[in-house]
Amino acid sequence: MKQGRLRVLLGAAPGVGKTYAMLEEGRRLRSQGKDVVVAVVETHGRAATKAMTLGFEIIPRTLVSHRGVELDEMDLDAVLARAPQYALVDELAHTNAPGLAHEKRWRDVETLLDAGIDVISTVNIQHIESLNDVVQQITGVPQRETIPDAVLREADQIEVVDLAPQALRDRLSEGVVYPAARIDAALSNYFRLGNLTALRELALLWLADEVDSSLQKYRTEHGIGQKWEARERVVVALTGGPEGETLLRRGSRIAARSAGGQLLAVHVTSQDGLRPSDPGALAAQRSLVESLGGTFHQVVGSDIPKALVEFARASNATQLVIGVSRRSRLSALLTGAGIGSTVIRESGDIDVHIVTHAAAGGRRFALPHPHGSLTVRRRVYGFVLALVGGPLLTWLLTLFHSEESITSDVLSYQLLVVVVALVGGIWPALFAAVLSGVTLDFLFVEPLYTVHIDDPRHALSLLLYVVIAVLVSIVVDQAARRSRAARRSAAESELIAGVAGEVLRGHDAFQAFVTRTREAFGLTGVRILVGDRVLASDGEPARDDEPDRVPIDPEATLELHGRSLQSADRRLLGVIVTQLATALEHAGLEETAREMAPLAAADKVRSALLAAVGHDLRRPLAGATAAVTGLRSSGPTLSAGDRDELLDTAETSLKQLTDLLTNLLDVSRVQAGALAVTLEPVDLVDLVPTVLEELGVGPESVDLDLPADLPQLEADPGLLERVLVNLLSNALKYSPEGQNVVVAASAFHDTVQIRVIDRGPGVPEDRRDDIFVPFQRLGDTDNSTGLGLGLALSKGFVEGMGGTIEFEETPRGGSTMVVTLQAVTA
Repeated sequence: MKQGRLRVLLGAAPGVGKTYAMLEEGRRLRSQGKDVVVAVVETHGRAATKAMTLGFEIIPRTLVSHRGVELDEMDLDAVLARAPQYALVDELAHTNAPGLAHEKRWRDVETLLDAGIDVISTVNIQHIESLNDVVQQITGVPQRETIPDAVLREADQIEVVDLAPQALRDRLSEGVVYPAARIDAALSNYFRLGNLTALRELALLWLADEVDSSLQKYRTEHGIGQKWEARERVVVALTGGPEGETLLRRGSRIAARSAGGQLLAVHVTSQDGLRPSDPGALAAQRSLVESLGGTFHQVVGSDIPKALVEFARASNATQLVIGVSRRSRLSALLTGAGIGSTVIRESGDIDVHIVTHAAAGGRRFALPHPHGSLTVRRRVYGFVLALVGGPLLTWLLTLFHSEESITSDVLSYQLLVVVVALVGGIWPALFAAVLSGVTLDFLFVEPLYTVHIDDPRHALSLLLYVVIAVLVSIVVDQAARRSRAARRSAAESELIAGVAGEVLRGHDAFQAFVTRTREAFGLTGVRILVGDRVLASDGEPARDDEPDRVPIDPEATLELHGRSLQSADRRLLGVIVTQLATALEHAGLEETAREMAPLAAADKVRSALLAAVGHDLRRPLAGATAAVTGLRSSGPTLSAGDRDELLDTAETSLKQLTDLLTNLLDVSRVQAGALAVTLEPVDLVDLVPTVLEELGVGPESVDLDLPADLPQLEADPGLLERVLVNLLSNALKYSPEGQNVVVAASAFHDTVQIRVIDRGPGVPEDRRDDIFVPFQRLGDTDNSTGLGLGLALSKGFVEGMGGTIEFEETPRGGSTMVVTLQAVTA
C-alpha cells in the first residue's frame, strides 16, 4: 500500500485563515472528482468557516467522557473505515482526550498516512516544539500543545497562510475571529501589533530555513556539488592576521550588492595547532563580523585550502574572499605559491576574490629556532645517555665481538643514536652519532685502534649516522612542539571559557578577568585601573616591584605584578585585553544610559509643560479679563443673571489660571533641574478612586475592570494621576449618553497596561497621526472645556516615567488610549 502524503498549512497566529484555506483546497479537489471528507474541522463559531463546510461529507465525531465532561474528538476508526482519498484534519498539534488510541492528533494523522490516505492539516507557529519558548517570550503566553519539529519537517508540503498583522487585527475588531466579549482582551495581549509582526517573521524564517534544508538534502541525495545561486553568500577566509578587517569589509560590500546577501567568516585551524594566528585579532574580527550582520565560523582541517573550499560548498557560497599572501617572495620561492592558487583551482564555480592589503608580502622568511622545543632537562638526559650508554654498549660488544658480528655492532650503535635522539633531540643525537662512529672505527674496523677512514663506505656510514640522528630528532622536536601547543591551546581555551562562563553566570566581569588572569599566568597581583581608580583587583601586589602595565584603552590600564610574561603569554594576554576593552566599552555605555535616563525623562516633561503653557494661558486670562471688564463697565445696569454668568466665567477662568500656576511651578523646577520623576511602587486599584473623585464621576459613568492580582507599577503617583485624569476626562467628554467609559488594566510580561476605552465617534483616520501633537483638540473651542493637560502633555509624562502611550481604535467604534508602564518585580 502506498504511503499517504501530508500537506500542512502553517499560520503565524490564530485567525489568519488556515482552516478556511484548507476547506478551499478541499473544494478544489472535489471539483476535480477527488474523494474528500472532513475528518475534523474546528470552526470556533466563525460563520464564514462554517459555511465552507457545507457540501462536504463530514465524518461524525466520537464522544469521550472525561471527568464528567463530554468531549468530541476525531473518530480515527471511522475515517479509516471510510478510506477516502483525502482527509481534512484541522489543528495538527491538538491533544486528544484520554482514552483514545493516541495522545496527539499528529499520531492519528500518521496512522491515516500509513493507510494510504492523503491528509491536509493546519498548525500555528507557536505549536512547533523548537519555537515554543521563543513564542512564549514574544507573547507571554505558554503553549502546552506542541508538535515535534521532525514530524512537521517530514511533511510533503508546508505552506504559510500569510496575513498582514494589521489586517488580522482588523478581522479581530470586526468580530470575525473571536466573540465580542473576547475582542478587547485579545487585542490588548496576544494580538498586539508587535506580537503579530514578530510571529509572522518567525513563521516566514522557519519556512525559509526548511526550504534551505530541503534544498541541501536534495542536492546531497542527487550528488549535486555545484552551487545554486538562490541568494548571494559570501565567505571570507580569516587567518587571524592584520588583513582580516580589510577582507571582511570587502566581503560585506560584495554581499550588500544583492538583496538578502549573507556574509560568513571562517577561520581554518590546522589539526596540529601549530599554524600561527593572533587570538586577539580573531576576537576583534569576530566582533566586526557580527556588527556587519554576518556569522563567524571556525573549522579544523589538515589541508587548509581543501577545508576552506569544502566549507564554502557546504554553505552554498557564491563568492569566496581571500587575502594576498603575507609571505615574502623568498618564502614563496622556497615553499610554493601558497593557498591562493590551490583555492582557485579547487573552487570550481565559486567566484574567488583575492584582495590586496597593507600586510601583503610583509612577512620575512625565518629559519627554525635552533634550540627546538625540547626542554633543557631532556637535552641533558640525552647527553648523559650518550656518555653512559656509549661506553656501556662498547663494553658489551667487545665481549662478544667477532669478524662476523660487525653488522650487529653497527646496528647496535645505530640503535643507541636513535634512542638518544628520542630522548634529547638533535644535539645529543649528533654527539652520540659522532662518538659511536669514532668508537666503531677505533675498536671494530681494521686497522684496529686507529681512527683512519680509508674506505669511502666508512665515511658514508658516519654520514648516515648523522642524517638518521637529525631526521629522528626533527620528528621528536615536532612531536614535542605539537604536544606543547596542544597543552597551551587547551589552557588558553579553558581560561577564556572560564571567564566567559563566570560572566554569563552573572558574576562581576572585571573581577572574573583579573582573578583568572592572575591564576593563569601565576602572578602575585592583577589590577584594572581607570585613571587613578582601581576598578578590580586580585592578589597582593608587591610594593617594591615595577608592574607591567598594558593599556586597555586611552583611560584604562591592566597592571600585572610578579614575573615577566613571555612572548607566548603575551599572545593570550592580547585576547584578554581585547575582551576587557569590549567589557569596559559596554560598561561605559550602560553608565551613560543610566546617567542620561533622568535627564531625558525630565526633558520630556519640561518640553510638554512649556508647550502647554503657551497655548492654555491665553484663554483663561482673556476670559477672566473680559468678565471683570464687563462687570466694571456695566455696573448696576447688569441683570442678576448676567452678573452671575460673568462671575461664573471669571471664577472658571481664575481656577484655570490656578491650575496653570501648578504647571508653571513644575516648569520652574524643570528649568532648575529639580523636577526629577520619582518612581515608586503604585497600586492602580488605590489610585483610580482618587482620579474618579477628582473628576466627580462614579459607577454610573465609568466601568472598572481592574484584576485583584494586578501587580504594582513603577510610576510617579502625581504624574500618573494627572495622566489618568486627562485621559478619563477626554473619554467622558466624547462618550455618548448611556455608554460608559471603561478603565481596564492587565499585566503582560513585566509591564502593566492601562486602557481607557470610550464608545464615542473615535478619531478620523487623517487625524490619528496628530493626536499626540500639542493642542490638536477636537471641538475644543468653548471656555468650558477646562484647561486639561492635553494628550501631548500626557505623552510627555508617561514617557518621562519610562512608559508609552498609544492610540487604538475601539472595536465597533470609539477610541482606546493604552498606557504601558513597568511592573514592580519581586
